[in-house]
Amino acid sequence: MCELLAMSANVPTDIVFSFTGLVERGGVTGPHTDGWGITFYEGMGNRTFRDCQPSCQSEVAALIKEYPIKSKAVISHIRQANRGRVSLENTHPFCRELWGRYWTFAHNGQLSGYTDKMKPKRFHPVGNTDSELAFCYLMDKLAERFPEKPKDMRQAFRFVAQEAAKLRELGVFNMLLTDGRYLLALCSNNLCWITRRAPFGEAKLIDTDMVIDFKQETTEKDIVTVIATRPLTHNEQWHTMEGGEWQLFKDGLPVASGRP
Repeated sequence: MCELLAMSANVPTDIVFSFTGLVERGGVTGPHTDGWGITFYEGMGNRTFRDCQPSCQSEVAALIKEYPIKSKAVISHIRQANRGRVSLENTHPFCRELWGRYWTFAHNGQLSGYTDKMKPKRFHPVGNTDSELAFCYLMDKLAERFPEKPKDMRQAFRFVAQEAAKLRELGVFNMLLTDGRYLLALCSNNLCWITRRAPFGEAKLIDTDMVIDFKQETTEKDIVTVIATRPLTHNEQWHTMEGGEWQLFKDGLPVASGRP
């Protein structure tokens, strides 16, 4: 299956270190060779880079590793195709607009028997993956439940988490969703996270020989949470999420959570 990566931070932060580890799983230490993508938020806008080439061979991925784009919210994905052909339109992350903000989504897993159960009316998939259809379905549900933007956006994300949990009945559904401020992580079977804050230490990647001393890269006020399918480092304590658990992050900190 695919692998997910996301970041929520209280200050613009680059994700080069974590992304370098993820890229290796796209053909070197993992079989996820059917494309990759990443979205960075910058204020109200975002930058999305996608390629249907394996991440370990992609020149675009090589650019991202060398280009430290700083962001407070990031979602990335490397794909092992199971629904939909290998193509750019089927490459995550997917993005839609609602309430004047860009929403970005990525999914790890596989659904079955979903065609008759997900029929979005307002948001429509461009490709033919179960992932993009599920995203459009969830956005439809969200827009239907809240015709106007709620004053407390945590209500919107709680609602999405509840609706997304129902999709677990159709198969494996690990997902990431962000509007650039809040970031929702829902675990079906494999998802974990780590929050880094002062006092910062040294981290070593599992998938390649790379070490970073975060004390040299951060300030005492920095708070950064990284979410991944599997831990990216082997000398840090990652939180393993339970099946059905969801966590909502803002500015690098957990602000809401739920369990089945």
